[in-house]
Amino acid sequence: MPIINICYNTPLNDLGYFMQRNFDVIIEKDQDGFYVASVPVLKGCYTQAKSLDVLMERIKEVIELCLETQDIPSTNDFIGVQRVAISA
Repeated sequence: MPIINICYNTPLNDLGYFMQRNFDVIIEKDQDGFYVASVPVLKGCYTQAKSLDVLMERIKEVIELCLETQDIPSTNDFIGVQRVAISA
């Protein structure tokens, strides 16, 4: 799972330091061939693209936009992804 590093301007002790946060990004490929990225800790934080390079650029932009309107979440530790099979 990719981890995105986002730097945003949050002064610490009024010294003008930049704080960096890491966000876990889930990437899937849909039936039309688009890559879809989402950030579970940020509501409504997702985007899509035809290539992974463009996807990563876009998700960074979307994370920054989400952080402008949402409180910065406390992050959970990422454990993993499991595939579960059920009878249809």
